[in-house]
Amino acid sequence: MTDPDDSAVLAATRTWLERAVIGLNLCPFARAPLVRGRLRMAVSRATDEDALLGDLDAELALLRDADPERVETTLLIHPCVLRDFEAYNAFLDIADLAVRMQGLEGVVQVASFHPDYRFADAAPDAIENHSNRSPHPILHLLRESSVDAAVAAVPDTDAIYERNIQTLRRLGHAGWDALWDGPADDGR
Repeated sequence: MTDPDDSAVLAATRTWLERAVIGLNLCPFARAPLVRGRLRMAVSRATDEDALLGDLDAELALLRDADPERVETTLLIHPCVLRDFEAYNAFLDIADLAVRMQGLEGVVQVASFHPDYRFADAAPDAIENHSNRSPHPILHLLRESSVDAAVAAVPDTDAIYERNIQTLRRLGHAGWDALWDGPADDGR
């Protein structure tokens, strides 16, 4: 399997954000950082977990030191490592440890997206899993202050998960697949 180049990785991720995450309103908080230009998308070329951890540490430091008005959140996309969901899921503990080791617990949190994402209580082919399915494995680094502000602006954040399930069930697998028909946005 040939690894896609960075521009293809970024284009696929942007299309996924625009058509699924924002287009289906799976995350009502995602639109603002993207349209305000405060979303950083970084592609890691790591081929093993140690190299990915190094890239994660660098991105955590960058996010810590960046002005939130310039970089509010980061998608660390890693197409060459942790393609197996179980291995990816196990790495999330390491990612959380990296947050703590940098003294960022309560400041930054890691959200998870993967092409084969599966909720613990869901069948592998359940449409609900698609709420966290991305074109490539992603570690989403979120500022806790941004999460707190977004949660304060939405009256019932617990309802988001239930609404996503309903949206995805209405859409079904055929509707999900149809989202990817047509040309991708080139980012201009």
